[in-house]
Amino acid sequence: MSRRAFRLPLGRYLPPMGSAFVSVEVLGGVILLAATIVALTWANISLSSYEHLWSTHFTIGVGRHSLTEDLQHWVNDGLMTVFFFVVGLEIKRELVRGELRDPRTASLPAIAAVGGMVVPALLYLAINAGGPGARGWAIPMATDIAFAVAVLAIAGSRIPPNLKLFLLTLAIVDDVGAIVVIAVFYSGQISGLWLLGAAGAVIGIVVLQRLRLRHVWVYVLPAVVLWVCVLESGVHATVAGVLLGLLTPARPIDGHEVIEPIEAALHPWSSFLIVPLFALANAGVYLRGGGIDRTLTSPIAWGVVVGLVIGKPLGIVTTAALARRLRLGRLPEGVHLQHLVAAGAAAGIGFTVSLFVANLSYRGVRLDDAKVAILGASVISGALGLGLLRLTARRPAS
Repeated sequence: MSRRAFRLPLGRYLPPMGSAFVSVEVLGGVILLAATIVALTWANISLSSYEHLWSTHFTIGVGRHSLTEDLQHWVNDGLMTVFFFVVGLEIKRELVRGELRDPRTASLPAIAAVGGMVVPALLYLAINAGGPGARGWAIPMATDIAFAVAVLAIAGSRIPPNLKLFLLTLAIVDDVGAIVVIAVFYSGQISGLWLLGAAGAVIGIVVLQRLRLRHVWVYVLPAVVLWVCVLESGVHATVAGVLLGLLTPARPIDGHEVIEPIEAALHPWSSFLIVPLFALANAGVYLRGGGIDRTLTSPIAWGVVVGLVIGKPLGIVTTAALARRLRLGRLPEGVHLQHLVAAGAAAGIGFTVSLFVANLSYRGVRLDDAKVAILGASVISGALGLGLLRLTARRPAS
Protein backbone atom coordinates (compact mmCIF):
# COMPACT_ATOMS: atom_id res chain seq x y z
CA MET A 1 0.00 0.00 0.00
CA SER A 2 1.69 3.20 -1.12
CA ARG A 3 1.72 6.59 0.53
CA ARG A 4 0.36 7.99 -2.74
CA ALA A 5 -2.84 5.98 -2.24
CA PHE A 6 -3.64 8.17 0.75
CA ARG A 7 -2.31 11.42 -0.66
CA LEU A 8 -4.71 11.59 -3.58
CA PRO A 9 -8.14 11.16 -1.93
CA LEU A 10 -7.32 12.98 1.29
CA GLY A 11 -5.02 15.74 0.07
CA ARG A 12 -7.63 16.78 -2.47
CA TYR A 13 -10.04 17.87 0.26
CA LEU A 14 -7.54 19.21 2.81
CA PRO A 15 -5.43 21.91 1.12
CA PRO A 16 -2.76 22.99 1.84
CA MET A 17 -2.18 19.89 3.96
CA GLY A 18 -1.77 17.65 0.94
CA SER A 19 0.94 15.30 2.21
CA ALA A 20 -0.01 11.73 3.08
CA PHE A 21 1.18 12.01 6.68
CA VAL A 22 -0.67 15.24 7.48
CA SER A 23 -3.83 14.27 5.63
CA VAL A 24 -4.12 11.01 7.56
CA GLU A 25 -3.50 12.88 10.82
CA VAL A 26 -6.22 15.44 10.06
CA LEU A 27 -8.87 12.85 9.19
CA GLY A 28 -7.69 10.74 12.13
CA GLY A 29 -8.29 13.74 14.39
CA VAL A 30 -11.90 13.93 13.17
CA ILE A 31 -12.47 10.22 13.87
CA LEU A 32 -10.74 10.57 17.25
CA LEU A 33 -13.10 13.41 18.17
CA ALA A 34 -16.11 11.32 17.15
CA ALA A 35 -14.88 8.37 19.27
CA THR A 36 -14.44 10.66 22.27
CA ILE A 37 -17.98 11.99 21.95
CA VAL A 38 -19.32 8.42 21.68
CA ALA A 39 -17.38 7.36 24.81
CA LEU A 40 -18.66 10.31 26.85
CA THR A 41 -22.25 9.82 25.66
CA TRP A 42 -22.14 6.08 26.31
CA ALA A 43 -20.67 6.45 29.81
CA ASN A 44 -23.31 8.99 30.81
CA ILE A 45 -26.24 7.04 29.37
CA SER A 46 -25.20 3.64 30.76
CA LEU A 47 -22.02 3.65 32.84
CA SER A 48 -22.54 0.02 33.85
CA SER A 49 -22.57 -1.28 30.26
CA TYR A 50 -19.53 0.87 29.38
CA GLU A 51 -17.50 -0.44 32.33
CA HIS A 52 -18.75 -4.00 31.84
CA LEU A 53 -17.50 -4.14 28.25
CA TRP A 54 -14.03 -2.74 28.89
CA SER A 55 -13.54 -4.82 32.05
CA THR A 56 -14.32 -8.07 30.18
CA HIS A 57 -11.29 -10.36 30.40
CA PHE A 58 -9.71 -11.93 27.36
CA THR A 59 -6.97 -14.59 27.28
CA ILE A 60 -4.35 -15.19 24.60
CA GLY A 61 -2.27 -18.37 24.79
CA VAL A 62 -2.66 -21.79 26.42
CA GLY A 63 -2.24 -22.81 30.07
CA ARG A 64 0.87 -21.38 31.71
CA HIS A 65 1.91 -19.76 28.45
CA SER A 66 -0.95 -17.29 28.31
CA LEU A 67 -1.79 -13.66 29.07
CA THR A 68 -5.11 -12.59 30.58
CA GLU A 69 -6.10 -8.92 30.63
CA ASP A 70 -9.32 -6.95 30.40
CA LEU A 71 -10.19 -5.35 27.06
CA GLN A 72 -9.09 -1.88 28.20
CA HIS A 73 -5.61 -3.19 29.02
CA TRP A 74 -5.40 -5.06 25.71
CA VAL A 75 -6.09 -1.75 23.97
CA ASN A 76 -3.72 0.29 26.17
CA ASP A 77 -0.84 -2.21 26.37
CA GLY A 78 -1.38 -4.11 23.14
CA LEU A 79 -2.91 -2.06 20.34
CA MET A 80 -1.28 1.16 21.51
CA THR A 81 2.08 -0.56 20.96
CA VAL A 82 1.29 -0.28 17.25
CA PHE A 83 0.64 3.45 17.71
CA PHE A 84 4.00 3.87 19.41
CA PHE A 85 5.63 1.72 16.69
CA VAL A 86 4.39 4.22 14.11
CA VAL A 87 5.74 7.03 16.30
CA GLY A 88 9.10 5.22 16.40
CA LEU A 89 9.07 4.91 12.59
CA GLU A 90 8.40 8.65 12.25
CA ILE A 91 11.21 9.50 14.66
CA LYS A 92 13.66 7.19 12.84
CA ARG A 93 12.75 8.58 9.44
CA GLU A 94 13.10 12.18 10.59
CA LEU A 95 16.43 11.50 12.32
CA VAL A 96 17.97 9.80 9.28
CA ARG A 97 16.31 11.42 6.29
CA GLY A 98 14.03 14.20 7.51
CA GLU A 99 14.07 17.54 9.28
CA LEU A 100 15.72 16.30 12.47
CA ARG A 101 18.79 15.40 10.39
CA ASP A 102 19.66 19.09 9.94
CA PRO A 103 20.62 20.64 13.31
CA ARG A 104 19.98 24.16 12.01
CA THR A 105 16.40 23.34 11.08
CA ALA A 106 15.65 21.10 14.06
CA SER A 107 17.34 23.05 16.86
CA LEU A 108 14.68 25.71 17.48
CA PRO A 109 11.58 23.44 17.46
CA ALA A 110 13.52 20.89 19.54
CA ILE A 111 14.41 23.51 22.16
CA ALA A 112 10.85 24.84 22.07
CA ALA A 113 9.53 21.30 22.58
CA VAL A 114 11.67 20.88 25.71
CA GLY A 115 10.31 24.15 27.08
CA GLY A 116 6.81 22.99 26.17
CA MET A 117 7.33 19.89 28.31
CA VAL A 118 9.18 21.34 31.29
CA VAL A 119 7.03 24.41 31.96
CA PRO A 120 3.67 22.52 32.03
CA ALA A 121 5.17 19.90 34.37
CA LEU A 122 6.48 22.61 36.71
CA LEU A 123 3.13 24.43 36.76
CA TYR A 124 1.36 21.15 37.52
CA LEU A 125 3.74 20.42 40.38
CA ALA A 126 3.35 23.97 41.71
CA ILE A 127 -0.34 23.19 42.21
CA ASN A 128 0.02 19.56 43.35
CA ALA A 129 3.42 19.39 45.08
CA GLY A 130 3.26 17.34 48.26
CA GLY A 131 -0.29 16.17 47.55
CA PRO A 132 -1.76 12.92 46.20
CA GLY A 133 -1.89 14.38 42.70
CA ALA A 134 1.87 14.89 42.33
CA ARG A 135 2.33 11.58 40.47
CA GLY A 136 0.55 12.97 37.42
CA TRP A 137 3.13 15.70 36.71
CA ALA A 138 3.76 14.35 33.18
CA ILE A 139 0.10 14.51 32.08
CA PRO A 140 0.27 18.06 30.63
CA MET A 141 3.62 17.48 28.88
CA ALA A 142 2.24 15.87 25.72
CA THR A 143 0.96 17.28 22.41
CA ASP A 144 -1.63 15.36 20.37
CA ILE A 145 -0.27 15.68 16.85
CA ALA A 146 -3.55 14.63 15.16
CA PHE A 147 -5.62 17.36 16.78
CA ALA A 148 -2.86 19.99 16.56
CA VAL A 149 -2.34 19.41 12.84
CA ALA A 150 -6.12 19.40 12.31
CA VAL A 151 -6.28 22.87 13.88
CA LEU A 152 -3.62 24.09 11.41
CA ALA A 153 -5.60 22.60 8.52
CA ILE A 154 -8.84 24.27 9.62
CA ALA A 155 -7.04 27.61 9.98
CA GLY A 156 -6.57 27.71 6.21
CA SER A 157 -3.96 28.23 3.51
CA ARG A 158 -2.84 31.66 4.75
CA ILE A 159 -0.88 30.04 7.56
CA PRO A 160 2.84 29.86 6.67
CA PRO A 161 3.60 26.37 5.29
CA ASN A 162 6.75 26.21 7.41
CA LEU A 163 4.63 26.59 10.56
CA LYS A 164 3.29 23.09 9.91
CA LEU A 165 6.87 21.84 9.62
CA PHE A 166 7.80 23.57 12.89
CA LEU A 167 4.83 22.04 14.72
CA LEU A 168 5.47 18.55 13.32
CA THR A 169 9.12 18.69 14.36
CA LEU A 170 8.13 19.98 17.80
CA ALA A 171 5.58 17.17 18.15
CA ILE A 172 8.15 14.52 17.20
CA VAL A 173 10.61 15.77 19.85
CA ASP A 174 7.64 15.95 22.24
CA ASP A 175 6.93 12.27 21.47
CA VAL A 176 10.54 11.36 22.25
CA GLY A 177 10.27 13.16 25.61
CA ALA A 178 6.97 11.45 26.44
CA ILE A 179 8.41 8.01 25.60
CA VAL A 180 11.45 8.60 27.83
CA VAL A 181 9.23 9.80 30.69
CA ILE A 182 6.92 6.77 30.40
CA ALA A 183 9.87 4.36 30.29
CA VAL A 184 11.75 5.93 33.22
CA PHE A 185 9.04 7.21 35.57
CA TYR A 186 5.92 5.13 34.83
CA SER A 187 7.28 1.61 34.69
CA GLY A 188 6.80 -0.94 37.47
CA GLN A 189 9.29 -3.08 39.33
CA ILE A 190 11.99 -4.04 36.83
CA SER A 191 12.86 -7.69 36.17
CA GLY A 192 16.41 -8.15 34.92
CA LEU A 193 15.70 -11.61 33.50
CA TRP A 194 12.88 -10.38 31.27
CA LEU A 195 15.03 -7.39 30.18
CA LEU A 196 17.69 -9.89 29.09
CA GLY A 197 15.02 -11.64 27.04
CA ALA A 198 14.08 -8.30 25.46
CA ALA A 199 17.75 -7.66 24.67
CA GLY A 200 17.96 -11.09 23.06
CA ALA A 201 14.94 -10.28 20.88
CA VAL A 202 16.55 -7.00 19.80
CA ILE A 203 19.78 -8.85 18.90
CA GLY A 204 17.74 -11.37 16.90
CA ILE A 205 16.07 -8.56 14.93
CA VAL A 206 19.45 -6.94 14.21
CA VAL A 207 20.85 -10.28 13.01
CA LEU A 208 17.90 -10.75 10.64
CA GLN A 209 18.54 -7.26 9.28
CA ARG A 210 22.23 -8.07 8.79
CA LEU A 211 21.12 -11.08 6.73
CA ARG A 212 19.24 -8.50 4.59
CA LEU A 213 15.86 -10.17 5.06
CA ARG A 214 13.22 -7.69 3.92
CA HIS A 215 9.95 -9.61 4.38
CA VAL A 216 7.90 -8.20 7.24
CA TRP A 217 6.58 -11.61 8.36
CA VAL A 218 10.11 -12.73 9.25
CA TYR A 219 10.15 -10.12 12.02
CA VAL A 220 6.71 -10.82 13.50
CA LEU A 221 7.82 -13.58 15.92
CA PRO A 222 10.83 -11.67 17.39
CA ALA A 223 8.63 -8.56 17.61
CA VAL A 224 6.02 -10.47 19.64
CA VAL A 225 8.77 -11.93 21.84
CA LEU A 226 10.13 -8.41 22.42
CA TRP A 227 6.67 -7.12 23.37
CA VAL A 228 6.06 -9.96 25.84
CA CYS A 229 9.50 -9.55 27.43
CA VAL A 230 9.09 -5.78 27.81
CA LEU A 231 5.58 -6.24 29.24
CA GLU A 232 6.77 -8.80 31.80
CA SER A 233 9.94 -6.84 32.63
CA GLY A 234 8.01 -4.02 34.30
CA VAL A 235 8.86 -1.47 31.60
CA HIS A 236 5.67 -0.30 29.91
CA ALA A 237 4.84 -2.54 26.96
CA THR A 238 4.44 0.33 24.49
CA VAL A 239 8.18 1.03 24.76
CA ALA A 240 8.62 -2.17 22.71
CA GLY A 241 6.77 -0.48 19.86
CA VAL A 242 9.14 2.48 19.92
CA LEU A 243 12.17 0.17 19.97
CA LEU A 244 10.85 -1.72 16.94
CA GLY A 245 10.31 1.56 15.10
CA LEU A 246 13.83 2.78 15.85
CA LEU A 247 15.27 -0.59 14.76
CA THR A 248 13.59 -0.39 11.35
CA PRO A 249 16.09 0.53 8.60
CA ALA A 250 15.49 4.04 7.28
CA ARG A 251 17.62 3.47 4.19
CA PRO A 252 16.82 1.09 1.30
CA ILE A 253 17.91 -2.56 1.43
CA ASP A 254 18.95 -3.92 -1.98
CA GLY A 255 17.19 -0.97 -3.60
CA HIS A 256 13.92 -1.54 -1.75
CA GLU A 257 12.44 0.95 0.72
CA VAL A 258 11.67 -0.49 4.15
CA ILE A 259 10.32 2.21 6.43
CA GLU A 260 8.09 3.93 3.85
CA PRO A 261 5.79 1.00 2.96
CA ILE A 262 5.49 -0.12 6.60
CA GLU A 263 4.56 3.37 7.76
CA ALA A 264 2.15 3.86 4.85
CA ALA A 265 0.41 0.57 5.70
CA LEU A 266 0.20 1.06 9.48
CA HIS A 267 -0.32 4.81 9.81
CA PRO A 268 -3.98 4.75 8.64
CA TRP A 269 -4.73 1.77 10.93
CA SER A 270 -3.16 3.63 13.84
CA SER A 271 -4.95 6.92 13.14
CA PHE A 272 -8.34 5.58 12.01
CA LEU A 273 -8.78 2.56 14.30
CA ILE A 274 -6.29 2.14 17.15
CA VAL A 275 -6.18 5.68 18.56
CA PRO A 276 -10.00 6.17 18.26
CA LEU A 277 -10.46 2.77 19.95
CA PHE A 278 -8.13 3.95 22.72
CA ALA A 279 -10.29 7.06 23.15
CA LEU A 280 -13.44 4.92 23.18
CA ALA A 281 -11.94 2.73 25.93
CA ASN A 282 -10.55 5.57 28.07
CA ALA A 283 -12.48 8.80 27.52
CA GLY A 284 -15.77 7.60 29.01
CA VAL A 285 -16.24 9.64 32.19
CA TYR A 286 -19.46 9.88 34.21
CA LEU A 287 -20.17 13.61 34.40
CA ARG A 288 -23.49 13.49 36.23
CA GLY A 289 -24.03 13.23 39.97
CA GLY A 290 -21.71 16.09 40.95
CA GLY A 291 -18.75 14.93 38.89
CA ILE A 292 -18.21 18.34 37.29
CA ASP A 293 -18.49 20.17 40.64
CA ARG A 294 -15.90 17.85 42.17
CA THR A 295 -13.54 18.32 39.22
CA LEU A 296 -13.75 22.12 39.52
CA THR A 297 -12.24 21.91 43.00
CA SER A 298 -9.65 19.22 42.17
CA PRO A 299 -5.95 20.26 42.26
CA ILE A 300 -5.27 17.49 39.74
CA ALA A 301 -7.75 19.00 37.28
CA TRP A 302 -6.43 22.53 37.76
CA GLY A 303 -2.86 21.32 37.35
CA VAL A 304 -3.75 19.68 34.03
CA VAL A 305 -5.69 22.69 32.72
CA VAL A 306 -3.08 25.26 33.74
CA GLY A 307 -0.28 23.05 32.41
CA LEU A 308 -1.85 22.50 28.98
CA VAL A 309 -3.61 25.80 28.35
CA ILE A 310 -1.01 28.15 29.85
CA GLY A 311 2.16 26.09 30.33
CA LYS A 312 2.40 24.72 26.79
CA PRO A 313 2.36 28.02 24.86
CA LEU A 314 4.34 29.77 27.59
CA GLY A 315 7.09 27.14 27.54
CA ILE A 316 7.23 26.92 23.74
CA VAL A 317 7.30 30.67 23.08
CA THR A 318 9.68 31.69 25.87
CA THR A 319 12.26 28.99 25.12
CA ALA A 320 12.05 29.65 21.37
CA ALA A 321 12.53 33.39 21.94
CA LEU A 322 15.45 32.75 24.27
CA ALA A 323 17.06 30.33 21.79
CA ARG A 324 16.74 32.94 19.05
CA ARG A 325 18.30 35.59 21.27
CA LEU A 326 21.21 33.28 22.08
CA ARG A 327 21.47 32.31 18.38
CA LEU A 328 20.93 28.64 19.13
CA GLY A 329 18.40 28.35 16.32
CA ARG A 330 16.35 30.30 13.83
CA LEU A 331 12.70 30.44 12.90
CA PRO A 332 11.69 28.87 9.58
CA GLU A 333 11.18 31.26 6.68
CA GLY A 334 7.85 33.08 6.89
CA VAL A 335 7.24 32.09 10.54
CA HIS A 336 7.22 34.85 13.16
CA LEU A 337 6.86 34.91 16.93
CA GLN A 338 3.12 35.65 16.70
CA HIS A 339 2.71 32.40 14.74
CA LEU A 340 4.52 30.53 17.50
CA VAL A 341 2.07 31.88 20.08
CA ALA A 342 -0.81 30.45 18.04
CA ALA A 343 0.95 27.14 17.39
CA GLY A 344 1.93 26.93 21.07
CA ALA A 345 -1.73 27.28 22.04
CA ALA A 346 -2.67 24.47 19.61
CA ALA A 347 0.10 22.33 21.12
CA GLY A 348 -1.83 22.48 24.40
CA ILE A 349 -4.15 19.80 22.99
CA GLY A 350 -2.68 16.90 24.97
CA PHE A 351 -5.41 14.27 24.62
CA THR A 352 -4.05 10.85 23.49
CA VAL A 353 -0.71 10.68 25.34
CA SER A 354 -2.10 12.76 28.23
CA LEU A 355 -4.90 10.22 28.70
CA PHE A 356 -2.31 7.47 28.43
CA VAL A 357 -0.16 8.97 31.21
CA ALA A 358 -3.25 9.66 33.33
CA ASN A 359 -4.12 5.94 33.18
CA LEU A 360 -0.60 5.13 34.36
CA SER A 361 -0.85 7.68 37.20
CA TYR A 362 -4.26 7.29 38.82
CA ARG A 363 -7.30 5.14 39.44
CA GLY A 364 -10.87 5.95 40.47
CA VAL A 365 -11.96 9.51 41.19
CA ARG A 366 -8.51 11.03 40.60
CA LEU A 367 -8.37 9.42 37.16
CA ASP A 368 -11.83 10.79 36.33
CA ASP A 369 -10.75 14.29 37.41
CA ALA A 370 -7.66 14.05 35.21
CA LYS A 371 -9.70 12.83 32.21
CA VAL A 372 -12.28 15.61 32.49
CA ALA A 373 -9.48 18.17 32.79
CA ILE A 374 -7.67 16.76 29.73
CA LEU A 375 -10.85 16.93 27.66
CA GLY A 376 -11.66 20.46 28.84
CA ALA A 377 -8.11 21.77 28.41
CA SER A 378 -7.86 20.24 24.93
CA VAL A 379 -11.08 21.95 23.84
CA ILE A 380 -9.89 25.30 25.23
CA SER A 381 -6.44 24.95 23.65
CA GLY A 382 -7.91 23.94 20.30
CA ALA A 383 -10.31 26.89 20.22
CA LEU A 384 -7.61 29.29 21.39
CA GLY A 385 -5.08 28.00 18.86
CA LEU A 386 -7.59 28.19 15.99
CA GLY A 387 -8.63 31.73 16.94
CA LEU A 388 -5.04 32.94 17.19
CA LEU A 389 -4.06 31.25 13.92
CA ARG A 390 -6.88 32.95 12.07
CA LEU A 391 -6.02 36.26 13.71
CA THR A 392 -2.36 36.01 12.68
CA ALA A 393 -3.43 35.05 9.16
CA ARG A 394 -5.35 38.35 8.84
CA ARG A 395 -2.65 40.56 10.35
CA PRO A 396 0.70 41.33 8.71
CA ALA A 397 3.74 39.74 10.35
CA SER A 398 5.55 41.91 12.82
